[in-house]
Amino acid sequence: MTVTVEPSTGRGDLHQAWQALLTENPKLRIRNAATELGVSEAELLVTRLGDTATRLRSSWSAILSELEAVGRVMALTRNDHAVHEKHGVYRNVSINGPVGLVLDKEIDLRIFLRSWHVGFAVRQPLKSGWRHSLQFFDAHGQAVHKIFKTDETDSDAWDALVERHVSRSQSSDLGLTPRSARSAETPDDEIDVSGFQQAWIDLEDTHDFFGLLRTFGLTRTQALRLAPEGLAARVDADSLRRALEAAAAREVPIMVFVGSPGVIQIHSGPVRRLVTTGPWFNVLDPRFNLHLREDAIAEAWVVRKPTTDGVVSSLELFDAEGGTIAMLFGERKPGVPELQAWRDLLGALTDRRDP
Repeated sequence: MTVTVEPSTGRGDLHQAWQALLTENPKLRIRNAATELGVSEAELLVTRLGDTATRLRSSWSAILSELEAVGRVMALTRNDHAVHEKHGVYRNVSINGPVGLVLDKEIDLRIFLRSWHVGFAVRQPLKSGWRHSLQFFDAHGQAVHKIFKTDETDSDAWDALVERHVSRSQSSDLGLTPRSARSAETPDDEIDVSGFQQAWIDLEDTHDFFGLLRTFGLTRTQALRLAPEGLAARVDADSLRRALEAAAAREVPIMVFVGSPGVIQIHSGPVRRLVTTGPWFNVLDPRFNLHLREDAIAEAWVVRKPTTDGVVSSLELFDAEGGTIAMLFGERKPGVPELQAWRDLLGALTDRRDP
């Protein structure tokens, strides 16, 4: 396919500024470089069009549906404070309008395609060769999902997939929009607290909780503050570390949810190798890595939601602006009650807060 790279005013200056940063710190990640330069990650990446970055067509559903053929890859979803990496195959992909699912034991995703704005095939030079990835960004230039080729990926199938979805016009105009300021929280005295609490008590499915927040005009952390008695308890900021250490020691299988604006990525199963690196607390298992900044945890809550299968309990972590960093659950399937071992583990966290 013949593609045309279109010039962009100022693109060279930004590329040079990025190269200067890399000269000072060769290990600097693109996300951190973008922050230092006051631009988005996508704006940095587009400076490499025609070199190590190739713009893709907006054929997100087709790309996702065709990924199974490339075999094992690494899926990465992150937010400002947590990075979630899973190795596996994109099996059981389904797309229903703007919402998609990948349902496999290893790659387990909830996808919100309205937030997928632009994508690239990227080649990153390494000492050992090239690292290939597909990278997708929202309308603000923030990464929503990345897929990395591994030693177990079918290289021919990967190359063919990229070739099918390359955009004919390699325009550097991304059509990005500024990020809106976070909406102010509705004052508590304007909330129908009793109605909200009864709706929480009447829940039958954890997935209905988001709709409950919208119905009553609540942020998530505000909802936890106003929860029915006994259904939400604030716990210490080190509860993530304590929960993961206990899960590893007791071999309690868990679910770890980390979301970006366009994807929620889920790990289900045990965690084993836990490592601290500076402010980051990490799970470094062969098929699952989690990197989470403990110093970004402003609030941690143990939350309990009634369902038709019994109470479902979670550990939920939030940053200083009320943004969700990560959520942890005991591993379970619909129709199966929650593991008592997980409830006991969370109970130890709440007991620690008791006077």
